[in-house]
Amino acid sequence: MNTDWHKSTYSNTGGNCVEVRELATGALVRDTQNRDTGHLEFPADQWAGLLAGVRADQS
Repeated sequence: MNTDWHKSTYSNTGGNCVEVRELATGALVRDTQNRDTGHLEFPADQWAGLLAGVRADQS
């Protein structure tokens, strides 16, 4: 599990991205342009559900 902040490899270079920090308890998400304003926290089950939905849409 990557516990550092990272962007998706699908992110473009336009600057409209979010960064994610994955934790055992879930994930934190923040705006790359406003890192100092805080983050949103998602429990592990909600984060897993979001990722599963995104992956299903890509197939």
